[in-house]
Amino acid sequence: MKRIFSLIAAIPAALLPVVAFAQAQAPAAASAPTAIPGALDRAFGSLGGTEGPGMNLSLQLLLIMGLLTILPSLILMMTSFTRILIVLSILRQAIGLQQSPPNQVLIGLSLFLSLFVMSPTLDRVNQVAIAPYAADQINAEQAIQNAGGEFHAFMIRQTRQRDLMMFADMAKAPKFQSSADVPFSILLPAFVTSELKTAFQIGFMLFLPFLVIDIVVSSVLMSLGMMMMSPMIVSLPFKLLLFIMVDGWALLMGSLASSFG
Repeated sequence: MKRIFSLIAAIPAALLPVVAFAQAQAPAAASAPTAIPGALDRAFGSLGGTEGPGMNLSLQLLLIMGLLTILPSLILMMTSFTRILIVLSILRQAIGLQQSPPNQVLIGLSLFLSLFVMSPTLDRVNQVAIAPYAADQINAEQAIQNAGGEFHAFMIRQTRQRDLMMFADMAKAPKFQSSADVPFSILLPAFVTSELKTAFQIGFMLFLPFLVIDIVVSSVLMSLGMMMMSPMIVSLPFKLLLFIMVDGWALLMGSLASSFG
């Protein structure tokens, strides 16, 4: 199971030589119909751990297409994207805005901030997996293991010990000698659980100052006898003013990025 998750995490590294080979051989495709299957055999033949040709072309393409369908979901759940997106969504609810910023803006902001947070891990993946594999210094299996190890190290640093032990107990796994021995089948759900808990903790702290403004505005309107006026209409400008005065976006982005340190 650990090798399967590692394969999914690093499949783009395995695809690079195939794409490069196909581009180089494009003019001679009509005269060499077996060039691309041969490239796929060389690129993926070592995934099974045996010498010589691996799976045939049909099974290779089926495996690649199947992995690509779940690759975006797994990549998003193995990075900082989940925590950042949830915190931004809670912030929008706390301010009282329904569709501003829109979902597309929040998702784009979360993606680019996740890229900033994950840049050290991605640089190490390039150094230990993609670049050596492109230079034919290591095989596909070793590249996948190296890339998976870097993502594993990032995820284990952000995972709470309690969540990790909970899933290990449910899986009846033996006691791990070190954090590197934790398989992806246990680490991935524990990491997501920890990210959700952290995101809601940050969201709770964001909600408090805006909740105080709502309570104060509601009390003032009630004392003035303006019970028919919605407190949300009156409190929204004050919440926006508070958020602008404290430079909320810069403060929030910096706090989110530093929370992964």
